[in-house]
Amino acid sequence: MARPGSDRATRADVAREAGTSVAVVSYVINNGPRPVAEATRRRVLEAIKKTDYRPNSLARALALGSSRTYGLVVPNISNAFIASFAHALQQEALNNGMVMLLGDAGDSRQRELELINSLLSQQVDGLFYNSVDRHPYIDIIQASGTPLVMLDRVDPALNVNILRVDEAEAAYQVASHLLSHGYQQVGAISGPPEMYNAQDRLTGWRQALAEFGVAERAEWIFPAPYTREGGYLAAKQMLRGETLPRALFVSNELQAIGFIRALAEQRLRVPEDIALVCFNGTAQSAFHVPSLTTVRQPVEAMAKKALAMLAAPQSEVQLSEFSHQLQIGESCGCGLISAAQD
Repeated sequence: MARPGSDRATRADVAREAGTSVAVVSYVINNGPRPVAEATRRRVLEAIKKTDYRPNSLARALALGSSRTYGLVVPNISNAFIASFAHALQQEALNNGMVMLLGDAGDSRQRELELINSLLSQQVDGLFYNSVDRHPYIDIIQASGTPLVMLDRVDPALNVNILRVDEAEAAYQVASHLLSHGYQQVGAISGPPEMYNAQDRLTGWRQALAEFGVAERAEWIFPAPYTREGGYLAAKQMLRGETLPRALFVSNELQAIGFIRALAEQRLRVPEDIALVCFNGTAQSAFHVPSLTTVRQPVEAMAKKALAMLAAPQSEVQLSEFSHQLQIGESCGCGLISAAQD
């Protein structure tokens, strides 16, 4: 039993109960560095159970200089792309003998700050961070001396490691594929206007319009949250307009799914009535009906690089930019073109 008046058992309590030294208890808990006879090991484990001992991970981290944990702070884990990237980061961390602690801000800036402070207080060995908005709490993390990799576009003047995809170029490529079908009435569902990545994606879309000589029409640009509901409500707003675009660039997969749902309620079809492409697709894009033409980020390769950046000496700031991958589906109208040619 724990000592009377004590809040929690210590290794000394376990050693006393097992009839061993504190060092032997440590060898059992840490699986080394010295071997322990099997009978002694069983006796220590039984004593741990009896005393209800719980290792003090913070004290261990301070003693070893490492907690063997990383922190990951994301805006909203319900976003399919963020979830897929978080999964890739977690798997890569496990492959490197690390544990990933996930902090889901739920699109709340205040909650994001609380998560960062909580992870820092747990002495994580580093943080991966994708902020809710364009005002991330980088100064707090840097003041703590904790290694950091930003997983989104931020101002390079902030002197922080950044891992990203060139989102303007990716948006340009998928929008160009859409326009290559000959559509002239083309709109866009953008992300929240204040977000850097929303601005980058619209920049790429506008570049494609200019290259194909297609006029931009302000009434066909619909800012929306990066959610299914955002895409659904954007579609409702679009359907109330006097005219409809023939094709659409959508800023993420969730918006595209919500958009298609709203069209279906009005018996409008993709791509027959409105063709679309989207940004930041996941494996789900290929299984949607219709399958989505999208650009995907190489999350496994990005996860490997992110961990390498975090483990590297922090004396030099790194910027790592990955190429995107165009995935052709049915939503852009490729199937219609093939059918017409047949």
